[in-house]
Amino acid sequence: PQPATDPGTESPGPPFASRLLARAPRAARAPPRRNPPTENLLHLGMNHPLRRGAARATPLLAIALASAAAVAVVAWQGPSSLRATIRAPAQRSAPAAGLARLGPARRGPSCRAVEQVIETHTKQVKGKSWLKCVPIGSGSAAPDDRITNVDLEKQVNTSDAWISQRTGISARHVLTGDKKLSTLGARAAEAALENAGLKGEDVDLVIVATSSPDDLFGDATSVAHNIGAKDAVAFDLTAACSGFMFAMITAGQYLDTGFAKRAVVVGADALSRWVDWDDRNSCILFGDGAGAVVLEAVSDSQASGMLGFAMHSDGSKQEHLALPYAGKSQSLSSGHQPTKGGYNPITMNGKEVYKFATSEVPRVINEALENAGLTADDLDHLLLHQANIRIMEVVAKKLGLSMDQVIRNIDEYGNTSAGSMPLALDEAVRSGKVKEGDVIAFAGFGAGLSWGASIVRWGGQGKPTTAEA
Repeated sequence: PQPATDPGTESPGPPFASRLLARAPRAARAPPRRNPPTENLLHLGMNHPLRRGAARATPLLAIALASAAAVAVVAWQGPSSLRATIRAPAQRSAPAAGLARLGPARRGPSCRAVEQVIETHTKQVKGKSWLKCVPIGSGSAAPDDRITNVDLEKQVNTSDAWISQRTGISARHVLTGDKKLSTLGARAAEAALENAGLKGEDVDLVIVATSSPDDLFGDATSVAHNIGAKDAVAFDLTAACSGFMFAMITAGQYLDTGFAKRAVVVGADALSRWVDWDDRNSCILFGDGAGAVVLEAVSDSQASGMLGFAMHSDGSKQEHLALPYAGKSQSLSSGHQPTKGGYNPITMNGKEVYKFATSEVPRVINEALENAGLTADDLDHLLLHQANIRIMEVVAKKLGLSMDQVIRNIDEYGNTSAGSMPLALDEAVRSGKVKEGDVIAFAGFGAGLSWGASIVRWGGQGKPTTAEA
């Protein structure tokens, strides 16, 4: 369903039945190869209401759609009233009661689709599912300076084959000279707005997820200014490689409450600034990049594009992936000795991070799916933080998904931290791999340690371009 032009105005949208069936799991929506429309009536008596209805208006699909429309009217009143209706059989609406009376063998695909959508409604988790917003545009930007694995062979004791086999990375892009990360983020945001058919002045909220801003006080206000979002509130969110995921969920909450109508969420990092280029274990991994998504509020959860999510953190394991402060003491004439700011290069315990990611990420995705009332079978795509191809393979296998469903561009960009997921998403949208209506499981994980997942139904159209910095 298309998002309303004005989230504060009720949009008629498609007919109730069409909207309800559109939300059914993909398998239930598929047209049956067999089972003619009247097959489900064969075991019913001639006086059964459904059979009399079929005699008046065949085929059965028409009846099922009419029933779906009536059920949708109930669903439209909200999950709580629908849940109460289902729990109290004596008070059920006629269509819902009719479905309940039919035995499993007598229910065709259309009836089962309606039942599955009803079941989805009852599984909604307040505050963690069906936020009233939808993603409608994507954009990305990457530096034009490209360092290949062969280039790194000249820097440290490594090889192209060793890096590729263990990480899936062939190259990474890095900012050089006086080029700014905030400029990269603004270019990604502009591309996302263009893809969504909007301008900066249409935006109420800008969130920039980054751990490596140009300005330690934050880059979001600079990004908002550069895209012309003069009336938007803007702030940074720091959660390292989970940053974009957390920022998108945060923006979704603001849209769901009515605080804002449209938001731009940017994920951008320049970790090449904090890499020890003489450490072969870390310099091969990180690159710079930015991606952005435009979210728009919708009038009700029927058109939701954020179906369910979950977020976690565990500070007891922070030392496994860190960029620690390393200030140097300086003496004042008063005798006090404050420190002059500085940071050490990135440190990482690769084995521990791998174990953490391959165990926690599948769990958090399933948690988000449960909050959405869905299962992995309902997913079209899996989009993970682009940390390591082996992590992607393990997570996909545990979820029962094929690698063809995994969105990835780690080979070209490496680990761009908060920029990795929106950068990969934009490439998939631009290539046509991700289409309007596709259901995507996003999952971010990294420093903190922190991790989270969101089940998203893509609502954008068009093919954005990737900006080169």
